[in-house]
Amino acid sequence: MAPQILRAHDRTPAPWKNGGGITTEVMAHPQGAGTDDFAWRISVADVASSGPFSVFEGVDRIITVVEGPGMALTVDGAEHVVDTRCVPFAFSGDAATDCRLLAGPIVDFNVMVRRTEAKAEVSIERGSTVLRPAPATRVLAIVLDGTATLDRGPVRLGRLDAVLLQDDEDPVDIVVDGVLAIVTVTDVR
Repeated sequence: MAPQILRAHDRTPAPWKNGGGITTEVMAHPQGAGTDDFAWRISVADVASSGPFSVFEGVDRIITVVEGPGMALTVDGAEHVVDTRCVPFAFSGDAATDCRLLAGPIVDFNVMVRRTEAKAEVSIERGSTVLRPAPATRVLAIVLDGTATLDRGPVRLGRLDAVLLQDDEDPVDIVVDGVLAIVTVTDVR
């Protein structure tokens, strides 16, 4: 099976569950799942103002600032300053979470997984790497800044373009000229 290329220009923005911002879904599983029935969901959000995050019961979240000065997240009463670009921050979707923008709008990268369905990890690469999925695993790599080139084709990825590999697909060499987020999603059932 060939890697699936997911182009940023093919995505359609949608309002947040709580109506407080705009999210552009990169991918969800199962395909076509909404905010109430996904097993896992990966997206990019434009955050223009401070305010509460939607509560997602039974969901683990990982958020990464892509653009802008960052935010302070108050998660169940504890403040966490998330102001370094391309550094993932994990927290519970069950938690009451409030966002205070530090000095203006941001763009963030979001990974959400239902604990009963999957677990996720996000790592950041700034050079060449090999994408190698294991059984019952999906690996999605998304360009947060700059470009990346896959050895297949070769295929060039621009900002916010992504590539998905599943299960035991052949490894893919990728050269990164910028910043690449690698999301590994493993089924737990």
